[in-house]
Amino acid sequence: MSEAIHHECGLAMIRLKKPLDYYNKKYGTPLHGLKCLQLLMRKMRNRGQDGAGMATIKLDHPPGKKFISRKRSNASNYLDDLWSGVYRRFDELTPKQLANGQWLKENLPYTGELMMGHLRYGTHSTNAIETCHPFLRQSNWKTRCLIIAGNFNLTNVNELFQELVDLGQYPKEKSDTVTVLEKIGHFLDDEVQRIHTWHKPDGHTNIEINDIIAEELDVQRLLKRASKKFDGGYVMGGMIGHGDAFVMRDPAGIRPAFYFEDDEFVAVASERPALQTVFNVPIATIKEVEPGHALIIKKSGKTSMEPFTKPLPRAACSFERIYFSRGNDRDIYLERKELGRRLAKSVAKAVKYDFDNTVFSYVPNTAETAFYGMIEGLEDELRDWRKKEMKRRKKDGKNGFGKVLKTQVRNEKIVVKDGKTRTFIADTSSRDDMVSHVYDVTYGIVRDEIDTLVLLDDSIVRGTTMRDSIIKIVSRLRPKRIIIVSSAPQIRYPDCYGIDMSKMGEFVAFKAMEALLEQKGKKKLLKQVYKKAVAELKKPDNKQKNVVKELYDQFKYEDVSKKIAQIMTPKGTKPKVDVIYQTIEDLRKACPNNNGDWYFSGNYPTPGGFRVVNKAFVNYMEGSGERAY
Repeated sequence: MSEAIHHECGLAMIRLKKPLDYYNKKYGTPLHGLKCLQLLMRKMRNRGQDGAGMATIKLDHPPGKKFISRKRSNASNYLDDLWSGVYRRFDELTPKQLANGQWLKENLPYTGELMMGHLRYGTHSTNAIETCHPFLRQSNWKTRCLIIAGNFNLTNVNELFQELVDLGQYPKEKSDTVTVLEKIGHFLDDEVQRIHTWHKPDGHTNIEINDIIAEELDVQRLLKRASKKFDGGYVMGGMIGHGDAFVMRDPAGIRPAFYFEDDEFVAVASERPALQTVFNVPIATIKEVEPGHALIIKKSGKTSMEPFTKPLPRAACSFERIYFSRGNDRDIYLERKELGRRLAKSVAKAVKYDFDNTVFSYVPNTAETAFYGMIEGLEDELRDWRKKEMKRRKKDGKNGFGKVLKTQVRNEKIVVKDGKTRTFIADTSSRDDMVSHVYDVTYGIVRDEIDTLVLLDDSIVRGTTMRDSIIKIVSRLRPKRIIIVSSAPQIRYPDCYGIDMSKMGEFVAFKAMEALLEQKGKKKLLKQVYKKAVAELKKPDNKQKNVVKELYDQFKYEDVSKKIAQIMTPKGTKPKVDVIYQTIEDLRKACPNNNGDWYFSGNYPTPGGFRVVNKAFVNYMEGSGERAY
C-alpha cells in the first residue's frame, strides 16, 4: 500500500531427517539444510524490516560441547549481516572439511539437524538486537532448554505476565515474546519434572531418565497447559534442547503457517510459495497448520498434527490476501485480481463509462495484481457498454459505430515511486515539500482538463501519504478529476493481532466519521459512546461488545467515503477528488477462506479484540497516546 504499516513477522523451521553426510552426497554440501533455511527467509523477506535471527540444535551431541547456536541481527542489511556471520565460521575450512558432515557437526556451530529462522516486523518496542527472535531459555538440562520464535501479538500480555509473577517468577520484561517463552518454559519444566519423578523410583540413573524424558515428553499436553489463556493471533515455533519441536497456530487461524514433509525434510514457513520454491515441490504437497493445532516433530523425526485448544470459527487475516503476503501464491494472486475485478462496475459508473477520457493506473507496485483484475473487469464493462451504445445508436438512426468499436480501456503507468528521500532540512514546510516528492509521475499521458485519472491502491489507512504526496503530485498533470480506488474496505477499527494499527484517531475513516458527526450536529454521540466504552471495559473480555460501531452506523458507507475524499484533498487542489472503497461483502466473496476482517467490520475473532477496540476509543477520547493492548 502507499502507506507502509508495520505488520507480519515471518517464521521458518526445518528438521533434517537424514545425517548431514546424506545431504552432501545428494545436494553437494552437508550445509544444504542451512542453505534451505537461508533461502526460506530470503523468500519471505517481505515479512521483515527490523531484523532477523536463526538458531540450530544438534541432536545427540555429547556433553561438554555446544549443541545450541543462535545468531541475530538488527543491521540495516539484516539478512546479509545475519548469514555472513553464520557462514564466516566456514570460510577458512578446506574442501575436505567442508564435505565432511560429521566433522562439521562435531566442530562447528550452526550444523544441527533442527533449525529455525525468524524475520521481525515489530509492531512496537525498540528495534534492538534483544527484540529479535529467536528467544532462548537456557538450562544445564537439555530437556529444559527452549527456543521460541513467532509471528504473533497477544492481547492479554498483562494478565499472562501477572500469572508468571503469581507463580513466583520474576520475568525480565513485560513483552508478549518473553511472556510466551517463560509461560511455555514453566510448563516444560513441570512436564520434565513430572516424568523424572515418575521414573526415578524404578532405579534409573539421571542420564537414563534424560533419554526417557526425550521419548515420553508430551508436547501436546505441554502446549495445552501453557496456552490456556492465550488470546491473540499467533504462529509460534519452538525447539526443545533434546530435539523435539513444534509450530502452534492460534485457534481462529488468524496468522498463516504452512508445512511440507517428505523422507528428507520437515519444513514450515509463513508463506506457501517459499516452501514450493526452496524444496521444488508442487502446491498439492503443501499443507496448512490447522487452527488450534500444533505440528509436533519428535526427536525421532515422527510428526503429528495435534489439537492444543478448541478451534474458533476461522478468521484468517484478510490483509494477508490484500497486501501482506507475497503475490506469487496462486490463490493470493487470483484473489487479488478478483478484488480488482469487483471494483470495476463501481469505477465504470463513477466515470460514467467515458472510457475515451479516462486513464487508469495504480500505486504502489503491490497494487499491480488487483489492477490487472480491475482492468479485466473494465474490459467486460466496456463490452457491455459497446453493445448498449450500438443498440442505442441504431435505434436513433445515428452513425459513429466505428468510434464506439475503437473505444479502449486506457491503462498506463502514471505514478512511479522514487527511492527514499532524506531531506536534512529542519524547516517543517520545506521538509514536507521534499517528502511529497517520494513519488513522481509520467507526464504527457493525461490530457489537461480533459481526462479523469483513476488510481488503484491496496488500502488507505491514514490518508496522509495519499494527501501529502500522491494526490498533490498527480494533480500537476492537470486531470479534470482524480478518483482514488481502494481494493480494501475502509479501515475503521484497530488491529491487535500483529498489525501496527492500534490507535483509533490515526485512521482516516475514523476522522471522516468524526467530521460527519460534527457536520450533522451529532458530536455529542462521541461522549455517549465514550461512557459506554468505559462501562464495557469493566466487564470480562468475553462479555464486551464493540460500541464504536454505533458511531459508524450513523452514516452510509458512501458518505464516509465522500468525507474521506475531502480530508485527503490537499488545499488548493484544482481537480475534484473522489474515493471508491471495496465493500466488505465483495472482499468476503473475493477472499472466501480468509474472512478475518475485524479492522473493516469491527467483528473481532477473540474476546480480547473487543476490549482493545473499546480501550482504543477511550484512549482517543482521553487524549492518551498509549497502545490499547
